[in-house]
Amino acid sequence: MFLQSTFSKLALAAATGALALATAATPALAATPTAAPEKNASAEARPHYKGRVIAKSGLLIRSGPSQKHKVVGALPYGTVVNIVCKVNGQNIDGNPRWYLLSNGKWAWGAARYIVNIGAAPHWC
Repeated sequence: MFLQSTFSKLALAAATGALALATAATPALAATPTAAPEKNASAEARPHYKGRVIAKSGLLIRSGPSQKHKVVGALPYGTVVNIVCKVNGQNIDGNPRWYLLSNGKWAWGAARYIVNIGAAPHWC
């Protein structure tokens, strides 16, 4: 009886610790730059910045801030984009900045090919 009670307490403590660890790790995992933020009230409340695509051949937009990430679309030259924020990612022609764009879908574009219209975006 004593052994079973002790084992039950240890099992409960281990399960509680695992749950606490998973809960504590979740915000850190969600904040990785490759993951686009969920569209919710707090994301919508963020200020949006504007930019214009300056790549003559258009801009490939990606699932994360590097050319290693999947291409999820393309924007033609001159397109005005909504910029949510910026991160450092893969260096493109001397520019490591990437912008999180929110033009109908959440995607990343190399800042090397986007000129800011107005203020520069804040960091993600």
